[in-house]
Amino acid sequence: MNPMDILQLKSHFDTFQNNHPKILQFFKTVSAKGIPEGSVIEISVETPDGEKYNANMRVNRSDLELIERLKNMQNI
Repeated sequence: MNPMDILQLKSHFDTFQNNHPKILQFFKTVSAKGIPEGSVIEISVETPDGEKYNANMRVNRSDLELIERLKNMQNI
């Protein structure tokens, strides 16, 4: 990856973190406790004009394996 792209990504992430501190705290809290197999993750979006979209997923073993692999990539 291009070093300039990494710097831009860091800048965008810092802006996101400043704009949405509760979201990152939520992820930290959830990841500290872990997400056991069988948990349900749900997301919803409501547009400014009132349209609503919802989706959910039940966490399975392969999802947990992917999460672990992504966590381990941070250590590379």
